[in-house]
Amino acid sequence: MEAVKESWTDDRLDDLNHRVGELGRRMDARFDQVDARFERVDARLDARFDRMDAKFGARFDRMDAKFDAMQRLMIQVGGGIIATLLASIAGLIATQL
Repeated sequence: MEAVKESWTDDRLDDLNHRVGELGRRMDARFDQVDARFERVDARLDARFDRMDAKFGARFDRMDAKFDAMQRLMIQVGGGIIATLLASIAGLIATQL
């Protein structure tokens, strides 16, 4: 172990420190390139989603209007059925008295 420790001179440690520092700078530069790519992809995706929202927005609004009309119709039909049932029960009670 002593022989290994003695072979690491200050010059070798400085060289290693320089190489590690250079590797860190190269990695930072590469990560900057990757980040730039992701930013470009994000911008393209945002533009596509904006176009899709514009294209499908009117269709979804029409579908929402149709669902609202269907819900209103279901409530009206259900109310009519309940009113008819109550009128039938009232008529049945009136005839039994």
